[in-house]
Amino acid sequence: MNIRNIFSLKLQEAVKFSPLTYAELARKLNITKATMSMYKSGKALPSLETFEKICEILDVSADFLLGKKDL
Repeated sequence: MNIRNIFSLKLQEAVKFSPLTYAELARKLNITKATMSMYKSGKALPSLETFEKICEILDVSADFLLGKKDL
């Protein structure tokens, strides 16, 4: 499994346990819903800056989103 797929699965898991929707997360990240959809589907990876914000907003570690640790 490649890193985009791993990130996609872990992002979906983190959002599932978050009170936020994907649209709300996209708004907080100042990205479009289409960009969020690309992250969710594994078609794209966020920039390092956006990745850091995702960790902060969803209160998960970078290791979790990279598939190195569980929640």
